Amino acid sequence: MIVLFELFHPKRRFNGLLVLLLAFSQAAAAQHTDTRQTPARERILLNEGWKFYRYDPATTADSLIYDVRPEIKESKDDGPADARPTEAARIAATRSILKPWIMPTGNNFIKDHAKRYKRPEGNPGDNFAFVQSNFNDQTWETVDLPHDWAIKGPFYKGEGTPVGGGMGRLPVQGVAWYRKAIDIPAADAGKNIFLDVDGAMSYAMVWLNGKLVGGWPYGYASWRVDLTPYIIPGAKNQLAIRVDNPANSARWYPGAGIYRNVWLVKTNPVHVGQWGTTVITRSISPAAATLELKTIIDNNSGTAVNAAITTQVYLANTDGRKTGQPIAQLPAQQAMVPSSASDTVSGMLTIPHPELWGPLPQQVPHRYVAITTVSAKGKVLDKYETVFGIRDVRFDPEKGVFINGERINIQGVNQHHDLGALGAAFNERAAARQLMLLREMGCNAIRMSHNPPAPELLNLTDKLGFLVIDEVFDSWELKKTPHDFHLIFPEWHEQDLRAMIRRDRNHPSVIIWSFGNEVGEQYTGEKGAATAKELYTITKEEDPGRPATIAMNYAKPDMPITAVPDIISLNYQGEGIRNGGAYAGLKGISTPPLFPAFHNKFPGKMILSTENASALSSRGEYLFPVFSGNSAPVRDTMGGSSKIQQVSAYELYSVDFGSSADKVFATMDQHPFVAGGFVWTGWDYLGEPTPYYSARSSYSGIIDLAGFKKDRFYLYQSYWRPDLPMAHLLPHWNWPGRIGQVTPVHVFTSGDEAELFLNGKSLGKKKKGLHEYRIRWDDVKYTPGELKVVAYKNGKQWAEDIVKTTGTAFQLKLSADHTSLQTNGSDLAFITVRVTDKNGLMVPQAKNLLSFSIEGPGEIVATDNGDASSLVSFASTEREAFNGLCLLIVRAKRGMPGAIKIKAKSVGLQGAEILLTGK
Repeated sequence: MIVLFELFHPKRRFNGLLVLLLAFSQAAAAQHTDTRQTPARERILLNEGWKFYRYDPATTADSLIYDVRPEIKESKDDGPADARPTEAARIAATRSILKPWIMPTGNNFIKDHAKRYKRPEGNPGDNFAFVQSNFNDQTWETVDLPHDWAIKGPFYKGEGTPVGGGMGRLPVQGVAWYRKAIDIPAADAGKNIFLDVDGAMSYAMVWLNGKLVGGWPYGYASWRVDLTPYIIPGAKNQLAIRVDNPANSARWYPGAGIYRNVWLVKTNPVHVGQWGTTVITRSISPAAATLELKTIIDNNSGTAVNAAITTQVYLANTDGRKTGQPIAQLPAQQAMVPSSASDTVSGMLTIPHPELWGPLPQQVPHRYVAITTVSAKGKVLDKYETVFGIRDVRFDPEKGVFINGERINIQGVNQHHDLGALGAAFNERAAARQLMLLREMGCNAIRMSHNPPAPELLNLTDKLGFLVIDEVFDSWELKKTPHDFHLIFPEWHEQDLRAMIRRDRNHPSVIIWSFGNEVGEQYTGEKGAATAKELYTITKEEDPGRPATIAMNYAKPDMPITAVPDIISLNYQGEGIRNGGAYAGLKGISTPPLFPAFHNKFPGKMILSTENASALSSRGEYLFPVFSGNSAPVRDTMGGSSKIQQVSAYELYSVDFGSSADKVFATMDQHPFVAGGFVWTGWDYLGEPTPYYSARSSYSGIIDLAGFKKDRFYLYQSYWRPDLPMAHLLPHWNWPGRIGQVTPVHVFTSGDEAELFLNGKSLGKKKKGLHEYRIRWDDVKYTPGELKVVAYKNGKQWAEDIVKTTGTAFQLKLSADHTSLQTNGSDLAFITVRVTDKNGLMVPQAKNLLSFSIEGPGEIVATDNGDASSLVSFASTEREAFNGLCLLIVRAKRGMPGAIKIKAKSVGLQGAEILLTGK
């Protein structure tokens, strides 16, 4: 853990990215083989060798539907992100539906037993071929999970397509089946056997050996079905999972298929329940921490059992595995658990001299692991591990968030769940790459917008010391798209909310729960507030220790819904929406800056900016003229070009309801009682391609879809890492058509003053003014050569940057984030391709067509270039560079070590190759 601290100490340059990424890659590989099995409990990853079939979306699928859906009268998905949600369309079922058989899956998450669902008689689908063990699926595609069937495309182009720009123009829609035969040894007779699905998009339903087991409609939920009644020990058991993804179900790219891990869990009938442990810190001092441990014991046997429960606590390493000897132990507790029932036991223990979990770089994310043993009559029935952290979190309405007594300014970003060219299929290696680049920028917090993430992502935020807002529900009963979550909210909101909290409540990185984002109920007065209160109550029942919030883009201080949450979470309202300057008079929600009004109305509540900025840019694209102010909406005459579908990288432009980074920084500095905020967004994401609907992905990221830094990255770094010596010049200096024309030069620096030189001649020194976050030379006339900036801080030289006019494109250069790959089927190498001149300088406007090939036991998983307007399939091995850069993602073939050679070529350029090793 000290190594982590050294890497991220604010006074040290960030140079540990590669080392730590490699460490996480190896850790991810290790976790795919669970070495923590005991005879009492097995957890087996079921990701390999599934058979997959998807119906042609243009044809009618089978009739095994969860429920009927309203007819879509308008499917346009290019409305503004802050448009008002509308009333739901309800329709009565006129055909056979499977919902009554699926609803009981969520019973454990319904508090009122009287409201739990009883499974009807019968077995829908029992005669359907795909669920039968003897069905021949050899012609189906073989896939490994996690799997996103849509990511390879092709992209839909133009207007009137089945899936539009809002959902990423990829073929997510339709019905598909996954089949896998699992061997269950005869020795497993008498055991409980469960299928745990970390996420399937969406309306998943599970059959085993032709019997309908259960399912879950919400595509972001993690859930369990009990296979035990349908298992045949000593035989192959046939799993069949149906997923059904509506075309108009989201405002962004949802992905498609079983896109997270699937596990087979085997236990004795008496065992710790699903997500059955809770660790609560009751008090902390340097000398000791007092913890309360609660454990749910399930008894699925035919008789009552007198169980003994003991727990030992160990220090954990960075992978969450126990180290050394136990440092504390909970004395044995007895529980008489009735047959087919559950019981909860709790006890207190003391950790001497606790090593606290805290966010990097100020603190260190120490963790512990509790190992709970359940026994009866001297026999161990179950062993269950719980990784947790000990930390004190305080929310101050005047000063913000305090972790372990230290104020931590929230320097956060919003993140959607896709991984760019990999789609929604979760990959721990790719997720770690995203987080590490955000950390380099100075980010310390992630808002999971707007859904529970993959469990492994929270493992990463725990390890890396990020703070997290864990969120669920982009809509409640009012709809944003015709087939979104509002269709199932009335029947599933309690189960989904409780499931998220139970799954995630032991993660120390999670500090706030959010149970809604920009919901339409903001507009419905007391009725909307009543729904919010119901969700708030559920949240507090599950976890009274953390605050609960909702993100509000419309509700004002005097509206009923605003009084419900513990924390005031504002989307854009703090900075003002369509207010003043270049935004005045635009259509849509319009509000003045509201931080003071909310602070005055709720003096006892902390305020967060849960979404701010929503600034737009395309990496390496600079459009003229340049706006003279600090923030403006994108227009063809101001920062944008609908012809080429690009937004200027001068980083001054935003969506109509948003603001530039500069404007947000100024507002934050003027309201120090605000605890911080979350930028929309950290990375570009698939879907929601404002302002150009015919594109594939967003323009709002600080990092583009391929993982290349936009200029805005350095603007945030200069603000968030003030102790890091850095300076960044923009634009590039290749403007053959602009000789003698004004070409503004801007500098982002953590210094307070800078001097600009053009071909060795000083263009003067300038200082940052009050609430200014860049230094501008807006009257520079372009002359080829060299731009150099020297930055100063407190009168002393601080940092410098140089930009040169390059020669013509001459060669390709390849570099990999790491070259030694695990052959586990999930480790990835991210290879950057640069188009350079003879001197090795990247040619900043190069858009050469590149082609890639591979030799040896590896495969090219995807390519990308960060161009939001590109509709080339991510599976293509040919792609244009975008402003000098391209990305290649490579995987070693499972179980096949050896040398892997990747070659890159382009007509008229000198090619390049790089060697990787699978091991």
